[in-house]
Amino acid sequence: MSEEIDERDTEVRTYFVRGRNALVARAEFSKIYVDYYLHVADCGLKVSPEEAEFVKNALAAITLHGASRPRNERAAWTVNFQNPLLNVFAACDNPGGTVVANVFSEGVREGTQNLFYADTIRGDAASRRSVVDFDGSDFFAAAERYYSHSEQRLTRFFPYGDDEFVLVGAQPDCDLAWLEALDAEAVRRLDQTEELSLLEQRAYHFECGCTQARMMRAILPAFRQNAEALFEGDEVIRMSCPRCGARHAITREALEALEKADSSAEASR
Repeated sequence: MSEEIDERDTEVRTYFVRGRNALVARAEFSKIYVDYYLHVADCGLKVSPEEAEFVKNALAAITLHGASRPRNERAAWTVNFQNPLLNVFAACDNPGGTVVANVFSEGVREGTQNLFYADTIRGDAASRRSVVDFDGSDFFAAAERYYSHSEQRLTRFFPYGDDEFVLVGAQPDCDLAWLEALDAEAVRRLDQTEELSLLEQRAYHFECGCTQARMMRAILPAFRQNAEALFEGDEVIRMSCPRCGARHAITREALEALEKADSSAEASR
């Protein structure tokens, strides 16, 4: 099954490796990376080259992960690294065809180990969370550790070309010895050495969706409970989206108007 690929989209192709019982997901991420850098510039975010590399790897990993999962699934990963000390957030919304990622280096809690938090929602079901510890500072290795300990199946990530990456994941009755022995060079020759059957073509693009209205909805309960404590004498709250880092300025007047509109709507029912 395939979907129409818009010029702004990144195409992800998935294949089944016959005789090996493995799934391959492959994509070139330059479009998503450009959109991420434009987002950083538009929002005035300060991201070091090292931090940006973490975000790029996170975007590649979670996009390939999403493409290998059911179409009604959403995934969000929060990955805590202790050295360097930072958190990397990444999310993939399969129904919407969107991915987003961000890095946080301030206010990160120090601990004794790296932790990988994975939240998954399929359809209307409740969110399911997994937590896995890992070593090192390689995002792809952290994702592989998550797969082996939470998903209970061997999955590996490989570079394929400039800004291009590949996921190779075990399916039932997979040739695990073959999968474990793969290296980047062998993955580049899969088209010649293995029989690949195209499964799907999916489209993804970088987008968070954190509109001003959504941010206002998020803090409205706190405003209703104690507006003075929320604003601390100011007329404007400046807050950053926890998903993408975009900054939003929300006025007391706007929240009062939203609260009034909700009350009027409730009264008319």
